[in-house]
Amino acid sequence: MALPDSVTTCLSQPVCYAICKLGFEKKDTYNIDNILSGSGEVYWPAVTEHVCYLESDQSVDYIKSIRSLGPVCESVNSYFKSLTKEQFVIQYASWFHWTNCTEVFLEVFDVLQSTQATEVALGLMKLTSCLERALGDVYLLKGNDCPFLLRDLLASEQLADVFGQAVMNVLRVFIGSPHGLNLRNVLWHGFASPQEIPAKYCAMLLFLTAGLGQLLEIYLLQTKGVLVHRPYVIFVSLEELDAFPDLNSEILSIAEELVKLSSFVLKIMLPFWIAALTAFKQSRYADSVILLLPQLEAGLRLLFTTTNKCPNRLLTAESSALYTTFDEMLAKHLDNEEVNQLPVVLEEPAMDFLWDFLNHQEGPRIRDRLSHGEINLETFPREIANQIVGFAITVLCRFSDEAMYSLKEHMLIKPLLNCASCYQSRFHPISRLKKQVLECMKSMHLWPELATVPEEREQRIKGLEGNAEANTLILMISEIISQLQHYMPQNCCSSDDPINSVLTERLLVELSDTRICTLYSPRPVLEVVVVLRKISAQCHQVSQQVIAGAALRHTQWLNKTLRSRQRHNYRRMLNSIKFLSPVLWLILLLITLELVSVHSVCKKNPFHYQQYLKFLKSVLQYTENLVTYTSPDKNKWDETMELTKKTLIKIKKISDRKLMLMHLAT
Repeated sequence: MALPDSVTTCLSQPVCYAICKLGFEKKDTYNIDNILSGSGEVYWPAVTEHVCYLESDQSVDYIKSIRSLGPVCESVNSYFKSLTKEQFVIQYASWFHWTNCTEVFLEVFDVLQSTQATEVALGLMKLTSCLERALGDVYLLKGNDCPFLLRDLLASEQLADVFGQAVMNVLRVFIGSPHGLNLRNVLWHGFASPQEIPAKYCAMLLFLTAGLGQLLEIYLLQTKGVLVHRPYVIFVSLEELDAFPDLNSEILSIAEELVKLSSFVLKIMLPFWIAALTAFKQSRYADSVILLLPQLEAGLRLLFTTTNKCPNRLLTAESSALYTTFDEMLAKHLDNEEVNQLPVVLEEPAMDFLWDFLNHQEGPRIRDRLSHGEINLETFPREIANQIVGFAITVLCRFSDEAMYSLKEHMLIKPLLNCASCYQSRFHPISRLKKQVLECMKSMHLWPELATVPEEREQRIKGLEGNAEANTLILMISEIISQLQHYMPQNCCSSDDPINSVLTERLLVELSDTRICTLYSPRPVLEVVVVLRKISAQCHQVSQQVIAGAALRHTQWLNKTLRSRQRHNYRRMLNSIKFLSPVLWLILLLITLELVSVHSVCKKNPFHYQQYLKFLKSVLQYTENLVTYTSPDKNKWDETMELTKKTLIKIKKISDRKLMLMHLAT
């Protein structure tokens, strides 16, 4: 691994020149009165005149524009430093309301008075994410699908219609274009060290945001429009994210020592790590994670470039080349199709954690959502920050020399390392299917407790005694489960009572604990899992409908409010429950056994694979029909019996011919 002390910058020479020098070349003193009225209104023509254009195609000449805007930024920064907080609030607070993050922008003003470079960088990251979100809200005044990338948003016709193209070009000099300063990307992707970001650019973006607020107010008055803010993402089921124990002050103190010694940390980035840990201690959880995520990316990029022998990719790429970001580092292959060696070094549990928290669509996608302004920074959950910081500490430990043995073996650090080494994906589709099966199982567990008609009165509901067909179906289910017992753990089997729901529950729990590789799952595996998830979801819905329907009908029966036809339906429902319960248990069992062996699908040739998918889709069709037939407005209970019979015959046939994945796996 490259020596972290020897790296003096992660910015390539042209990018470093653009950010650190270009805007300082013109030494003119710019009068703030040229661009600002006495009441604090931005005079935009005086700002936009500093944007230069190429003669060839009239596109923005970013080099000349940065150079020309340099003195303007200096003047704005000096002006803001001359104001008290009270003066700034009176003059500008109302112009930030359009962002829905007024407090964040007022905090950025405080940052400009600070001498800490990390605070300026943090302020810029928060400012750019909130500004992007607000600009997306403005885009939706005129368009439908808001662009995901900031560069596409800033280049959109919709924003040019509201603010004017010249104004948008000013913004693109600072953020959103890889040809400009691109401040958002170099910070959020962990390329810039604290001392490399001039405070005057933070001041200028604060100034421009207020100016945009002024332009927007005029536009809304003219069009009689109303700006609607999209709701923030709210994290539910935070307990699902709970991978590491709660971090106390003693653990964080050890982490501060680790940061100074670990080879994972670039020395130029050390202030960011210290600031992140300090923010966590101060309960500023959003700040902590915003500071830490780019540093995890920077440290992983150091590992990535070392293990894949491509040291040139440690630096920011030019606008024509590829940045090395989380997306590239977590991928299976490099851009030259060679196998990425980083997963070998990090190992599967760490890769699973990163995929879970950053990439999987059903996961929290922390970096995306924070950097695009989708999360309310004031209410950011401690639980998520605890996981990110906890993971970071384990990485610091793993990539440190033997001289740090005492810290790694510390009684408070050891549990963190154990949790990290045992981590299993929670948000991969395979993991979500496991969760779905267990949730459906909990629902099915309520069936034996369903209120039914007292036994001595059952005979009064005409036809309830005729259970011959239901018994036939139960016998078929019993035969299929007996065949499947060869593929189950022995402690979950019973030759006397194969449909025993207690044993089935134990089996489902045990099988769900089985570790299944989720990293880089092949396409056939994912396709099978998609169908299995749909089947599981339908089973759960059937269960919920039966529980609700049985409770309602029983209450109506007790109150003697059932009409003749409803009593007949109730009889058919009670009859159907007798075989629907074991058939749903069977399907859950099939899903779980097939999931445990899901990687065996890759052994099937294309023809047999399509045949297998066709079988799964027929089971899905059955469960979808069950949902329809058991719904309150249908009540087609007799039809469920015939439908179930056909499906059981199909399952038995596939099982007899040993065409399931569990058969291939043995």
